[in-house]
Amino acid sequence: MADFAPFHLLFRNFVCLLLAIHTKRELKMYLELIDQPAQLRQLQENQLQEVANEVREAVLFRVSHHGGHVGPNLGATEATVAMHYVFNTPEDKIVFDVSHQSYPHKVLTGRLKGFTNLDDMNSVSGYSSPLESPVYDNFEIGHTSTSIALCTGLQKARDILGQTHNIVAFIGDGSLGGGEAFEGLNTAAAIGTNIIVVVNDNEMSIAENHGGLYQHLALLRQTQGQSEQNFFKALGFDYHYLEQGNDVMALVEMFRKVKDTPRPTVVHIHTEKGHGYAPATANKEPWHYSAPFDLETGQLLNTGGGEYAPYMLGRVIMEEMKTDPKLVAISAGVPMALGFGPNERQVMGLRHIDVALPKKKPWLWPREWLKGALAPCLVRLLHFCNAPTTSWRKTSV
Repeated sequence: MADFAPFHLLFRNFVCLLLAIHTKRELKMYLELIDQPAQLRQLQENQLQEVANEVREAVLFRVSHHGGHVGPNLGATEATVAMHYVFNTPEDKIVFDVSHQSYPHKVLTGRLKGFTNLDDMNSVSGYSSPLESPVYDNFEIGHTSTSIALCTGLQKARDILGQTHNIVAFIGDGSLGGGEAFEGLNTAAAIGTNIIVVVNDNEMSIAENHGGLYQHLALLRQTQGQSEQNFFKALGFDYHYLEQGNDVMALVEMFRKVKDTPRPTVVHIHTEKGHGYAPATANKEPWHYSAPFDLETGQLLNTGGGEYAPYMLGRVIMEEMKTDPKLVAISAGVPMALGFGPNERQVMGLRHIDVALPKKKPWLWPREWLKGALAPCLVRLLHFCNAPTTSWRKTSV
């Protein structure tokens, strides 16, 4: 038996190697060297795009096997690499709004195995979490429009303590329309010291954006940030625009320009949602979030069985609209979860309103519309469980 022991060990090692290949994403040279952002900052600038490419591959490996937010993370990859390269994290603080776009941040802050090893994926959540990383994740976050307000607390505390580090809020254009985002901007300008608000403008919420603010962002994009009408400047912010929001070198240059600024500053970057993955850029709305899928084709691995309750509710609403001309449907950021895709929204026309991510106004609208003899139906999906809650009242006239 002793003569066969070496063969047995070789066979066992071979089997272990096959299992490792099956359950892990093969790492390339840069991510193997990066466990903390300080190691990222040891690289040369001309190496950063390859780092971003590897981060994107790690994110895609995770979401294709485990599910998760696809488009937001792919579009924010270069900006995240650039921020951690320029700012001295964790001394400098970065707060991600919603934090559903924080996957690249997690890859660079010690949680790589949660993206490259199938056995470790449940150890990493889809949102910012101090339980995972008390050093790099400043808050437990999972909803919209809070980042700037949270950063004003960090801003004020830093000033009182006589510290000088940078405070950075990373907020998508969809979240910018929420009331708390405006409250944060208003407070940050009043405090008047270093705070950098990175507006990640990919021209979308989960679906399209709604509201006058987004017409203004479009004006700023069209004028390369040179329009005399500037919401952020009017509030008292310094303002910088970058069209190449997925160019890591351009982002590094921009962040260096504003680092250690003594004033409240907005950096408005124009990015592409789903950048680097063709299915996600071709169909941005459904690729905001995905269940596990085949990376090559983009096809879902399991389409499931039975009926999806929110879709059923959406069909009921559309059927009711055929006989009730006063029925109006209100959705809050995720119309496709109700089966209200672009075609359905066009059919409903004025009788469907999606408020995108702001969530306070739609709770007032039904009361107002009842006064006007309409029949509002407000549907909001409870986050993390896909359970629809409905407020539906009809009026008799």
